[in-house]
Amino acid sequence: MNLYQLTNDYEAVLNMLYEEDIDEQMVLDTLESIEGEIEDKADGYAKIIKELLGDAEKIKAEKLRLEARQKAFENRAKLLKDNLQNTMTQLGKTKFKTELFSFGIQKNGGKQALTIDGDVPEEYKKLETDTEKIRTALEAGQELPFAHLEPRGESLRIR
Repeated sequence: MNLYQLTNDYEAVLNMLYEEDIDEQMVLDTLESIEGEIEDKADGYAKIIKELLGDAEKIKAEKLRLEARQKAFENRAKLLKDNLQNTMTQLGKTKFKTELFSFGIQKNGGKQALTIDGDVPEEYKKLETDTEKIRTALEAGQELPFAHLEPRGESLRIR
């Protein structure tokens, strides 16, 4: 339903604009071919512009609604996954297969979390603390009184 009553010519232009694969030059040529005074054409343009902006707002609101729904589903899936992982950990079952899925609790990959516990000596600083140099030293087994690596977290993998 149009916000404004459009003439047949401007209705056709609006319909062209709703087609994503339409050539923009074709739209401009069609607008140019519409007969009338500049004031009438300006009103036609303004009606189409307002209609498109109104539809854009509706789409924006729907996008926000869908993003919120997406987040809710992701949170619910995480809740279920965390609950299953906790149950498996409590039962001491860290790996098993069913007819449909394989379940396994594994150490997370990537770099271990690094915590700085005190003042960092200058040799471990650039302009700021050189965390990569600290991490490399700790991973090589060096004891540093000012830092340590955190234990790796775990997560449930379902395949």
